[in-house]
Amino acid sequence: MIEVDHLTKYFGPVLAVDDISFKVSRGEIVGFLGLNGAGKTTTMRILTTFLPATSGVAKVAGHDVMNESMEVRQNIGYLPESVPLYPEMRVEEYLDYRAKLKGVDRSVRQQRIEEAMERCRIREVRRRLLGTLSKGYRQRVGLADSLSHDPPMLIMDEPTSGLDPVQIRETLHTIKDLAEQHTILLSTHILSEVEAICSRVIIIHRGAIGVDRKMADLMREDDAGVLAEIRGPRDAVTSALKSIDGVKSVESKLLEKDLCSYEVRAVGKKDLREAVFNRVVQGKWVMRRLEPSRRKLEEYFMDLTMRSDGPA
Repeated sequence: MIEVDHLTKYFGPVLAVDDISFKVSRGEIVGFLGLNGAGKTTTMRILTTFLPATSGVAKVAGHDVMNESMEVRQNIGYLPESVPLYPEMRVEEYLDYRAKLKGVDRSVRQQRIEEAMERCRIREVRRRLLGTLSKGYRQRVGLADSLSHDPPMLIMDEPTSGLDPVQIRETLHTIKDLAEQHTILLSTHILSEVEAICSRVIIIHRGAIGVDRKMADLMREDDAGVLAEIRGPRDAVTSALKSIDGVKSVESKLLEKDLCSYEVRAVGKKDLREAVFNRVVQGKWVMRRLEPSRRKLEEYFMDLTMRSDGPA
């Protein structure tokens, strides 16, 4: 659905996007991450034909974003971070107006609008003025607008920005449901959202791609670790865990008196669970928890973005 090949963008002397290449396949939900100024919004604006690239090629649904911009727009639904709405218009009136602009045929226009309102859960405010809606409802109206012409590709820039926890949960649920019929490229600063709904993550740093992996692969990479909660003398437990053959490191965190959480990392892919359990039994301590430890997306993100020498 998306093909980016050696894409570069300069703003005068400033390099915003540095020779990036990636593909997004049909049916994927891809999290597009990066610090402020990393180049992710610039890339998304190029893909949505708002900005021209300095060099390189980008295609959406087989259409070149530079030479076939109208065809690209027909195949994407774009939800910007700040949804531009007309506050004096009513919700249904606005969606009808936008559907006309997009060339949605009159015979199916009302059906598409009804479906979009249903999927985005805004039917109850269809007669409300846009200017009276909360930020959460405005975001949903923007999402319904992006769906009104039934595009195969959805590009969303910070779709949960400014929403409360309930609205965030509802929006993420809607996006996950949309993935059954749409390919989605999603930009966000909230890494837990990516872990919850995305099948793949791309992290851009200083204009270049530092990580492009499937979420399942990232979660499998560090299975060779154990997270244990053990009640016993902290120093003695730590020393005993470090003495296990194949242990690379042990980190502990005090939870309450005599109860600590221990993250035990292994050399290679060795499964340490049985050895940790046996060592706790030998020490006559109490184990409250024992499970594989997996790195969170936040750790990969911080490893990349905090490097002083830039992306690898």
